[in-house]
Amino acid sequence: MDSNILQHFRKDEEPLISQLSDYIMQAENEYRPILTHFLNPREQYITQSLIHKNQDVKVSFSGGYENAERKRAIFYPSYYEVQDDDFNLELIMIKYPVKFTSLTHGQILGTLANSGLDREVIGDIIEQNDTWQFLCEKEVSDYFRLQIDRVGKIKVRLEDAPLDEIVVPELNWQEKMVTSSSLRIDSLVSVTFNISRESSKNLIKAEKVQLNWMTVARPDYEVKYGDILSIRGYGRLRIDDLLGITRKDKLRIRVSVLEKNN
Repeated sequence: MDSNILQHFRKDEEPLISQLSDYIMQAENEYRPILTHFLNPREQYITQSLIHKNQDVKVSFSGGYENAERKRAIFYPSYYEVQDDDFNLELIMIKYPVKFTSLTHGQILGTLANSGLDREVIGDIIEQNDTWQFLCEKEVSDYFRLQIDRVGKIKVRLEDAPLDEIVVPELNWQEKMVTSSSLRIDSLVSVTFNISRESSKNLIKAEKVQLNWMTVARPDYEVKYGDILSIRGYGRLRIDDLLGITRKDKLRIRVSVLEKNN
């Protein structure tokens, strides 16, 4: 693999970069579309970076609705016309006794994550007015419907639904400009949510902070463009742009914040 490419990314992202590079080569050599699993926003950014200078292969993304967070990517020859069906997405409706109980995103994600399948086959989990749905790869929809009949202690029934019945979540991301002494996770969490650096470190040490849906244990781990941090009890933080350095040698960063109550 080209070392010039790798120098722009993290060491732990190299396996993904290798896999995506293989997919691009496969689409180019075999003259056919190649579909990935679901990618988070950071992985989508990496995908676009890899395809940027390739004239023979293009990439498109879909997660079932316009502002989906998790999306599948499809690499295809430049002459190919991508159709919605090419993404092999399935919408699953979660039926439950809505008048007597309630579900949470965390409960549903935990149930899906413990079902025996990898997170990469699951797209967004979405809700509107107590209607809960999730996206998954079409190949595994039967598995979920047959295996899952409870979310926690709540009895549920999973049903396939057409994609045009998707409920579009109302997520109120708020844009914010912050200044930070570094790109360290503890620093970004501190300045964004107005908590002390020590409190930020304690959240990380208590495994209450996730980077791109993976628990991160190092306060000094540095974020990059497109990263999403999930902080239990506070909400989510997305790195939108690195704007430069202030006169006091601090970094100016544009972020988007989704507070917990959203």
